[in-house]
Amino acid sequence: MRHFGHVAPEVRRRLFHQEPCAFTADSPARLLAAALGATLYSPATRPRLADDIVKQAAGGVVSMVLCLEDSIGDEDVAEGEENLVRQFADLDTRTGTELPLLFIRVRAPAQIPDLVARLGPAVRLLSGFVMPKFTEERGIPFLEALATAEAACGHRLFAMPVLESPELLYRESRVETLEGIFRAVDKYRDRVLALRLGVTDFCSSYGLRRAPDMTAYDVQIVASVISDVVNMLGRADGTGFTVTGPVWEYFRVPERLFKPMLRTSPFLEGQAVELREKLIEHAMDGLLREISLDHANGLLGKTCIHPSHVPAVHALSVVSHEEYSDAADILRPERGGGGVLRSQYTNKMNEVKPHRAWAERTMLRAEVFGVAHEDVSFVDLLAAGIPR
Repeated sequence: MRHFGHVAPEVRRRLFHQEPCAFTADSPARLLAAALGATLYSPATRPRLADDIVKQAAGGVVSMVLCLEDSIGDEDVAEGEENLVRQFADLDTRTGTELPLLFIRVRAPAQIPDLVARLGPAVRLLSGFVMPKFTEERGIPFLEALATAEAACGHRLFAMPVLESPELLYRESRVETLEGIFRAVDKYRDRVLALRLGVTDFCSSYGLRRAPDMTAYDVQIVASVISDVVNMLGRADGTGFTVTGPVWEYFRVPERLFKPMLRTSPFLEGQAVELREKLIEHAMDGLLREISLDHANGLLGKTCIHPSHVPAVHALSVVSHEEYSDAADILRPERGGGGVLRSQYTNKMNEVKPHRAWAERTMLRAEVFGVAHEDVSFVDLLAAGIPR
């Protein structure tokens, strides 16, 4: 699989200075963590889940979470588990079909070894488990269960803890909770692919819900948690983890609204581009601003609950030609001693030592999402990425 793999090769060549790399579920964890992109959630009870997964993969989705937790009722958990076993068995028969990275969001640690055993040979299609309301006390049993299940099936399984508990939100317990989370995930570092932020649960603790024209960063109590999570768990010194952006709840404009305006070539100038920009601004302004702020605050990837969000997340994850040029300059071997240089775009200062960690992260993002040509805009990438 690869990002923008659903786009015709000739279009990709026009879009990208460097195309996104290909990867598989067996690729190194560092690469997969960066490549998660827009992780699409789906209730585990959907009767045609296998078909849905195949469809979303064909439309550019590279990671999905099949949810047995908040997205279904308590009374539907057993049915959801049975459905997952059936749907994975169905997917296992579809030889040659490209699938996204698949994760199951469970409620309790005991579900992990139980589901792995019930999946049988189809467990090879599973990349891991999402662990809700993660703290040190609640999280260690999930991670121990994952290790047991992995040993039993002989297949690599990753953990994606969700940081969403009240203890993490409340000021008096936040630092202690973060320290405990770090101890837990550091102990199982090789199995933790990424940490996910559960902002909806944070808001719930105070009876809040952000409006569609506001980002998570406009809700100050939420923004403070994101800041502290990145501060303690997202450092670039080798101790940190990939932290993904929070869910965007709104999808009031159906995906099909984009299509009539984006049927034309994404490379046309003038009125067509202007029309697309107006449509994007009207329909997705809040989402686009939040993705940009995610990146600015050290987050990569995003939880998504609607397919229409996926192209925007991926388009904004592509590295611009200017970013790539700066990163490449900073990382040149002859720059190892440090120093300051003017960017090739002659519009900024690149200070080699302070900007090195940024440059390394940028190059990893460039590997998985690609580098746009100098004259290619976000609108071009979005237009090309929306499934036809």
